[in-house]
Amino acid sequence: MTTQARPTPFYHLYAVLASLATPLAWRRVRAKLTAEGIAPERQGERMGRATRARPEGQLFWFHAASVGESVSALALIEKVLELAPEAHALVTTGTAGSAQVLAGRLPKRAIHQFAPLDTARALRRFFRHWHPDAGIFVESELWPQMIVQARASGMRLALVNARLSKSSLKNWRRFDETFRFLLSQFTLVRTQDRATLEALNELGADRQSVAQGPNLKAMIAPPPVDAATLAELRTAFDGPFWAAAATHPGEEAEVLRAHVAARAALPGLRLLLIPRHPTRAAEIAALVRAEGLSLAQRSAKEAPRGAEVYLADTLGEMGLWYELTPLVFVGGSFARVGGHTPYEPACFATPVLHGPHYENFSEVYATFDASGAAREVADASELGREVVRLLSDPAALQQMSEAAATLSRGHGSQLTRVAEELLDALTPAPLPDAGPLG
Repeated sequence: MTTQARPTPFYHLYAVLASLATPLAWRRVRAKLTAEGIAPERQGERMGRATRARPEGQLFWFHAASVGESVSALALIEKVLELAPEAHALVTTGTAGSAQVLAGRLPKRAIHQFAPLDTARALRRFFRHWHPDAGIFVESELWPQMIVQARASGMRLALVNARLSKSSLKNWRRFDETFRFLLSQFTLVRTQDRATLEALNELGADRQSVAQGPNLKAMIAPPPVDAATLAELRTAFDGPFWAAAATHPGEEAEVLRAHVAARAALPGLRLLLIPRHPTRAAEIAALVRAEGLSLAQRSAKEAPRGAEVYLADTLGEMGLWYELTPLVFVGGSFARVGGHTPYEPACFATPVLHGPHYENFSEVYATFDASGAAREVADASELGREVVRLLSDPAALQQMSEAAATLSRGHGSQLTRVAEELLDALTPAPLPDAGPLG
């Protein structure tokens, strides 16, 4: 896209308001990071104070909001570094959870920093230290000053796996001129679904630079699994059990209701409960005990054997849980969150149950449901019945597992094309050789 010469009046207003709000925003961010155990020196990264040296040579900057977006970009980061063997990657996110997850999963030649706040001073510090050669924004994290200052520094920008929710689209329609200005900063934009492509076109995007691309969440790198821990847990979970993953407030109560009903039909049935935010462990533990169920907690290093509910209140072990469980309910779909990706459990051929609220993954779940890799359940009662049906029918469970495995395969060539397209769009062509002088 051709960068517009002048920002809009609303952009200028936003910049002024962001500057005025910086002290309050910084206090809130610092308090949250402190509560989550982030060291003070790393907290300063949110104000643009780097804690690592810039690596020499070409540096690709990937920015994502939190755990889901950053994990979806891991395979792409690995492929870009594979195709550019002398380059490095800087990955920025805004949450403590994403930092913890990425710490054990970033490839070599990639480093993590917390993203600077969207204020002029923090961004100046950030770009002065890192001066990346190109920037890749993932999904829907569009901070206006970050985008504009990055482009003003001379780097080329791409927006990949872009997604606009209905609420975001409604908001941007009110400021469509500013939205077009922000989009004009990107050399290349690729959406994760047709609905977002149509929304961008409706808002006046440059159709030469915007197109639908493959969904990065379909190319997700499988989370790591520790073989010794897996073997130990397989011994502990030697009877019938199922899992509920990425659950949100209100969903645990529904899951527990389903579990109690399912236990009446399958005596000894156990539940592996994996909340989206482990910091809610105390609240969830109280719900479990209120149902009269025995509990063991991963964070307390309690053995799961014998516990009717095992609360996996840790980060960075999703691969372990998806490999372990024969069946998973993926949360964010009873609560009005918009769902979470089924591709991560599909990496382990794990069948998926989900609720009716999956707006953020409507095309993905349509594919999963149609293929038989996933099944929608309306409420706790239906969830309990489906758990009983599938765990009592190994052939039906195996059929779902094979369908999930099929969907998770075959994305290697697509990933290579995406990475090559990024490198072509974001790397300036070398200057022609002028030949010998004289």
